[in-house]
Amino acid sequence: MTDWTEPGVFEVAPGVHRIPLPLPNDGLHTVNVYAIDDGDGVVMIDAGWALDEATDRLEASLDALGHGFGDIRRFLVTHMHRDHYTLAVALRKRFGTRIGLGLGEQPSMERVLSRRADGQLANLVVWGAQDLAERWRALILPLDAKASAAYEAPDEWLTADTVVDLDTRVLRTVPTPGHTAGHVVFVDAGSSLLFAGDHVLPHITPSIGFEPARADLPLGDYLDSLRLMREFPDMRLLPAHGPVADSVHGRVDELLKHHEDRLEATVDSVAGGTATAYETARRLGWTRRQRRFDELNLFNQVLAAGETAAHLDVLVRDGRLAASTVDGVVHYSATLV
Repeated sequence: MTDWTEPGVFEVAPGVHRIPLPLPNDGLHTVNVYAIDDGDGVVMIDAGWALDEATDRLEASLDALGHGFGDIRRFLVTHMHRDHYTLAVALRKRFGTRIGLGLGEQPSMERVLSRRADGQLANLVVWGAQDLAERWRALILPLDAKASAAYEAPDEWLTADTVVDLDTRVLRTVPTPGHTAGHVVFVDAGSSLLFAGDHVLPHITPSIGFEPARADLPLGDYLDSLRLMREFPDMRLLPAHGPVADSVHGRVDELLKHHEDRLEATVDSVAGGTATAYETARRLGWTRRQRRFDELNLFNQVLAAGETAAHLDVLVRDGRLAASTVDGVVHYSATLV
């Protein structure tokens, strides 16, 4: 099988091309964006990270399709993480290209534009990870201004009522909160295609709630959004990270099972004596290799703490754990059966 990260232009359906773009120092290495024929122009699903190498790669790819940046009619962006959004902003400054983004991203966008991009610091304290918060502050705050400068508000906020009529197809916007509060996917029912962004990924599970304005119950939102995909006919999966896959339903079932197992492991950890999200995260295994928490780098430790808190909060909602706050830190405990 061809390595999905290899550069090039790959037709995944008539009039739809996958374009892998590079990411810097990222475990994923690559993000897929999709160019959809629209008459004498193209519509892009996601944009990539605003990097010189990614910009050059996208320009060369469009040239291979007989287009240039000026032929992009609009960017439809699945969510506001910088590997999906910021190159759209950079190209809009040059070409005036319109950008659409899910309405649920508005609170996080407002925080970013007001230079309050790092919502994780306060959360880390609530999760009992004060030492992690101090290291995170030292790493991330110097980068906040530069990161925020790459952002601008979209031209259009996309909702469940947003339907995009193209030359030969219709795209339906479907809100799928979880990975971020405003994540959306685009359904091409006529061609049985799902432009899934980071909602359904073929080989990995997306992070949950890593954003400036975190939702109250991001994992609950994500599980509901996964089940929503089951209400559509099965489609071909066009993900942002990973190869194209034949079945959305098959991967959704795997992701739901993964989180069921993770919830069980989280309950067992609390029953074994962990009290905070941070303590629980340190006891659980991470990645498919079940790596120890201390083996993760700082960024992934922050992700792990947030993931664990998301699972704990769902368990509290479901009555399987109890929660109380002591000196600003949430403590979890087993409930009596």
